[in-house]
Amino acid sequence: MDFLLKAFSLLTFIFFGVNSFAQTSTDKNTLKFNNGNIDEFVEWLDTRGEIINAHDGGIIFVSGKYYWYGLALRALGQDKGEKNGAATETGINLYSSNNLLEWNYEGVVLSTSNDVQSPLRSPMRLERPKIIYNKKTKKFVMWFHYVGYPGNHGQEIGFADAGVAVSDKITGPFKYIGHHRPINDSGAVKDCTLFMENDSTAYFIFDRKMPDGSRCLHITKLSDDFLHTTDTWAKIDVANRREAPTVIKQNGTYFLVTSDVSGWKANAAKTYKSSDIFGPWAEAGNPCVGEQKESTYNTQCTYAFKVSVTENSYIIMLERHNTSNFLKCSYVWLPIEIDKNQQLYFSYKKEWYLDSMFSSKE
Repeated sequence: MDFLLKAFSLLTFIFFGVNSFAQTSTDKNTLKFNNGNIDEFVEWLDTRGEIINAHDGGIIFVSGKYYWYGLALRALGQDKGEKNGAATETGINLYSSNNLLEWNYEGVVLSTSNDVQSPLRSPMRLERPKIIYNKKTKKFVMWFHYVGYPGNHGQEIGFADAGVAVSDKITGPFKYIGHHRPINDSGAVKDCTLFMENDSTAYFIFDRKMPDGSRCLHITKLSDDFLHTTDTWAKIDVANRREAPTVIKQNGTYFLVTSDVSGWKANAAKTYKSSDIFGPWAEAGNPCVGEQKESTYNTQCTYAFKVSVTENSYIIMLERHNTSNFLKCSYVWLPIEIDKNQQLYFSYKKEWYLDSMFSSKE
């Protein structure tokens, strides 16, 4: 009986005390999501009871399990450069879950180093990491925005590049391959993401900043092993001064969700659409609706991933940045809706059930 009471207390804590999905075996709506209020910073805890530290990362589904990875940031914002905690002394963290409710800490899959000669010398930045799987090589490949020691953004090579790492297992460790600049060395790499078209074709999408200060999103096809960029690339002309790119595809249409360039200050998201990954792309408006849509609900988009509720069910991951303590940023996940006119949108929901939100698609 004591064991049952303890188990019930633990489940009660998870359901009411953690901003995450809550699952029961009897409810039709099995996965309940709690985002809190629009201006609220809500802590997400793993199964150890510690804050999930996986910033601006993504989700990959492997062998029936979800894996959530992201940059491990510091608690007090005491880095010696920008003094905002946005550099890492740890690397990339990984968590796993069978149900999108209970997240188990898997460890650091790409570690920074104390070696002053290492390209991963701490503190530094491995921003917006994204992982895809290459069936041909049977390798997991990670790309990220590389900013070398001491982790301050710059225009010079080594402070605004595309970094690559690879592993035989999703749980790592990942081996650092190197960093470079797609297209040519004149364009600095800023925010970035990956998009996999199918099992053999993948793309790197990034904000490219030129020496004159101009910047625009670009897309480049990856090599067959996903470890290098190729000479096949395009400039997304309409996405001028846009960052935080997130891409999904549904029914032959590509959707690109972006943020304006305004530092840590929240701004209005903007969507672009295309029938071809290399364009032309067309503006499709602000995907947010309702209160605080002009601030993207006081968040910035990070990634979108597919869930298995229905054939075309996606969740967009957003992050509410806490610049006074980056460890305590708030993760916000919302269901994506695409209407009959192929318009993508998502509305803010303090709490929502995964099954019921997507049931209309079935």
